[in-house]
Amino acid sequence: MLLVAGLGNPGEEYALTPHNLGFLTIDRLAERHGIRITRRDSKSLIGLGEIEGREVMLAKPQTYMNLSGTSLAPLMVKHAIGLEDLIVVYDELDLPWTELRIKPKGSAAGHNGMKSLIANLNSSEFVRVRLGVHPGHPIESGVEYLLAPMKRSQSKELEDFTGVAADAVVSIIAEGVVKAMTKFNRRAQGLNKEEE
Repeated sequence: MLLVAGLGNPGEEYALTPHNLGFLTIDRLAERHGIRITRRDSKSLIGLGEIEGREVMLAKPQTYMNLSGTSLAPLMVKHAIGLEDLIVVYDELDLPWTELRIKPKGSAAGHNGMKSLIANLNSSEFVRVRLGVHPGHPIESGVEYLLAPMKRSQSKELEDFTGVAADAVVSIIAEGVVKAMTKFNRRAQGLNKEEE
């Protein structure tokens, strides 16, 4: 079974913040593939289903972002899911808004959710889909920006962005990470690249 985990913060006040793009992408995948994310398991909300002929578990840790690993590591142990069957989707302040990067492995790059996950799994050898959230202008506090509701302009692009992110996850599942990287990492300027 594959585990596709989106990182975010539980609670209505965080629902539409940049830090919750991982959750929003998982919701998009669930909606598209008829998966209900309603079951509680290992401090996560999970749903089981099928994507591209593969058995998949979608998960949204309910521990708050900086403790994501304390939910996902036990979930993987319980269901005997290996690192090679893990895909993690999360926001990335180092990338511009709507830019997407698939990576087969790597460091946490300052992301607290990823730090927790890498520490609890004792490995950084897993696939991740990084979703750019930097607004393109200087921000005083990264934390305040990430936890504040999205601006109206971002909200308008949100459906397209989570759609592309969901497509990227499906591509990884169907074609493997290398082909997915070739297909999606070219979107250097985010969503608008195709419109030029």
